[in-house]
Amino acid sequence: MKKLVISLSLPLLLAACSTNNTADFVKPVDLQHHHWVLSKIDGNEVTKGQMGTIPDLEISEAMQSNGNAGCNGFHGKAEINKDTGQFRIHQMGMTMKMCSGDAMKTERIVASTLSAWSTIQLTKDTLELSNTEHTLTYTLRDWVN
Repeated sequence: MKKLVISLSLPLLLAACSTNNTADFVKPVDLQHHHWVLSKIDGNEVTKGQMGTIPDLEISEAMQSNGNAGCNGFHGKAEINKDTGQFRIHQMGMTMKMCSGDAMKTERIVASTLSAWSTIQLTKDTLELSNTEHTLTYTLRDWVN
């Protein structure tokens, strides 16, 4: 009898251990209708003086995203992977203005990080996206009427 109970319980135990706990993942509703301004790249402060325009990110109700990457504007469809909870902007399109110096360097980092799957950490005032290459920290700066 013990062997029967153990043999029936083992598959259930293994299945319970292998399921993902999606309750802890950031949900689309947590990101929608907010304006995020880039405050740090890899822990280093981002200032307006470096570029003239501070990169930002907005995500609409339909998970459409847009913003500025440092010099050029971008848009695309933001998505959260249902299995891993990671974030990316799929099929990101950008304007093609010529940029120089720090603005171009920042733009490459922002564009590559946003378009790749990144781990997402969300607090009341910050959004952090990180992958093997870079970490972007955005600060909440919702538009005020």
